[in-house]
Amino acid sequence: MKLQKRIAADAMKCSQKRVHLDPDKLTEVKEAITKADVRVLIKQGVIKEKPVKGISKARSKKIKQQKRKGRQKSGGSRKGKFSARANPKLVWMRSVRAQRKFLKELKDKDLLITGCFWELYRKSKGGFFRSIRHIKLFIKEKGLVKEK
Repeated sequence: MKLQKRIAADAMKCSQKRVHLDPDKLTEVKEAITKADVRVLIKQGVIKEKPVKGISKARSKKIKQQKRKGRQKSGGSRKGKFSARANPKLVWMRSVRAQRKFLKELKDKDLLITGCFWELYRKSKGGFFRSIRHIKLFIKEKGLVKEK
């Protein structure tokens, strides 16, 4: 039977695992020795090709649908650092805009020493400050706050 399966697999251009022999007509299959005999049995439907087993995409589609809704995106589902998942340009824009807004508030409230606003503004543009908190620390250290 191994020989017949191998020959049938060659004829049908598939794997031996996918060759199905009709259990009612095994005697006919045993008698088939040549490729021509096996081809005749394939035409008669005694030897058939099993369908290819696929991998179901149902689960992955369901998860994708859930993620579109905003589910399954919390910490435990994440792989990769924040910087790997987020657009670097957007991150940069958000931080710089927040810093500029903070500096403008300080300027409008007249809390900064005259002339130091633009210095701080340029530093924030150059990426010197990591965050607003860093600006506050820098201002305290350098003593750039006006005394009342």
